[in-house]
Amino acid sequence: SALQLVPFGIKPLLRRAAAYEALERYSLAYVDYKTALQVDCSVQAAHDGVNRMTKALLEKDGVNWRQKLPPIPTVPVSAQTRWSIPSAQAPGANTPPATAPQGERGGNNAAGMEKARMLKEEGNEFVKKGNHKKALEKYSESLKLNKECATYTNRALCYLTLKQYKEAAQDCTEALKLDPKNVKALYRRAQALKELKDYKSSIADIKSLLKTEPKNTAALRLLQELNRA
Repeated sequence: SALQLVPFGIKPLLRRAAAYEALERYSLAYVDYKTALQVDCSVQAAHDGVNRMTKALLEKDGVNWRQKLPPIPTVPVSAQTRWSIPSAQAPGANTPPATAPQGERGGNNAAGMEKARMLKEEGNEFVKKGNHKKALEKYSESLKLNKECATYTNRALCYLTLKQYKEAAQDCTEALKLDPKNVKALYRRAQALKELKDYKSSIADIKSLLKTEPKNTAALRLLQELNRA
């Protein structure tokens, strides 16, 4: 009802998503969390929700889970929170010149992010087929449009497979700027640094990872190898 009165309201979207999540209607929760991110991409609760729903849907529906999603509505530029705040008291009255170009960028950005997502998905498919060079190309194109943590860690995996260890470590560093506790980024950078014979830094990354996931068997195994190196 609140969304009928104020379409794309952040609070009702997040609360409805949480309700759907509690009812285990994960695809509907995913759509609401993604819609909230279109309105304001800085909302951490929505990012966390998307990550949780992605894992839940992957477990429930397998790798083709996206194909079973209901359509995600496109949020009009006028509803994007970051652009509408300056003129919230008198919509369009006091700051039209400032908001217009930013709004256009917001619109283009939404299209760019969708294109980036599709390129990342294509990269993922190439990884499944074992074609890491082609996957690397797709991830690189995706990152030009949207610097996303998961895309960096995926490309790092390709670099590791192709024995380009410096590039792998750099991608993990970029991912960690976006998400400082990202387990995949820490693990893959540790792998790359081990191959580069920077054992001290590699051990530091594994220890950081184990603070988040103390029972991560792959990390514990790598730490044993490093201690023997």
